[in-house]
Amino acid sequence: MSAGYHRIVIKIGSNVFTQPDGLPDNARIAHLVEQIASIKKQGKEVILVSSGAVASGRSLISVSEKADAVAARQLLASIGQVKLINTYSALFGNFDMLCSQILVTKEDFRDRLHYLNMRNCLEVLLQHQVIPVVNENDVVSVTELMFTDNDELAGLIASMLNAQALIVLTNVHGIYNGDPKLPGSKLIEEVDTETPDFSAFVTSGRSQFGRGGMITKSTMAHKTAQLGIAVHIANGTKDHILTDVLEGKVPHTRFAPDKSKSGRKKWIAHSAHTATGAVVVNDGAKLALTSSKATSLLPIGIVKLQDNFNKGEIIKLLDEQGKLIGLGIAEYGSDKAKERIGQKNQKALVHYDYLYLP
Repeated sequence: MSAGYHRIVIKIGSNVFTQPDGLPDNARIAHLVEQIASIKKQGKEVILVSSGAVASGRSLISVSEKADAVAARQLLASIGQVKLINTYSALFGNFDMLCSQILVTKEDFRDRLHYLNMRNCLEVLLQHQVIPVVNENDVVSVTELMFTDNDELAGLIASMLNAQALIVLTNVHGIYNGDPKLPGSKLIEEVDTETPDFSAFVTSGRSQFGRGGMITKSTMAHKTAQLGIAVHIANGTKDHILTDVLEGKVPHTRFAPDKSKSGRKKWIAHSAHTATGAVVVNDGAKLALTSSKATSLLPIGIVKLQDNFNKGEIIKLLDEQGKLIGLGIAEYGSDKAKERIGQKNQKALVHYDYLYLP
């Protein structure tokens, strides 16, 4: 199954990393590192997206229950991040492997320059056989700056690096067609683009220590698979889970990859939440954009602008009912776009090469 995987992103969820008492499960982490080392020795590249900073902090310091929740999280994450990376450094060191720390925020994916700098850094690390350990910077990421959870971050990293696979480790075997705790619920082992909407089956409950439930996992997995990356959701609390998933030996949920899109379109696809502005287009432009022919968005098809934007920023393309048609990179700012609304023979606001249609 995994013969074609050369570059793999592995995401360890807080419900795998953490024991019921909220402290890190050191034996489990050591076992997972051992498997990652084994995968590395097969000549594969591995990027690790790991939760666990807050749990690691909790093992070092106690915080009053009266403390402000955001401040407590920042305190635990700041102290815990040092412990977390030291834990990984020591464990990978047992296999003569180096790991590195990459802390990111949503803003790093919003800005093209930040995005490229981060990608270049990760590529250099992989070239030098280093295992990047990526985590959200919980010290500065609070409320609206947060990723939905590390699943979203893992999907972005997999897309950014054109990985062939993303393995998401959680505390259940995958996605079920009902509540996994109830008898009769079956594991959905394969999801492809033809699979009917399964969100109705997925329970919205969240894991005790994680921010994201199965709905966010399945949404991210579906989106990532549409970008040409296979996604596996499996039970990280089971022994040998990583090697068993890669060898096709263990029941889990696999999202089959769709055909790939260009790197820049991948970035646009994953950046819907960071779009800075929006333009409303008429029915003629909508028809042209959604046809099978490659079409750019010309000012003649624009009805009005919503919000200001600058050249190079991602903007939403909406129809006259306000429904999202696609996303694209603006070739020029909203001031110029405003002047050209409805005019013929003008430069495209969004070129087809930088247009993503969901």
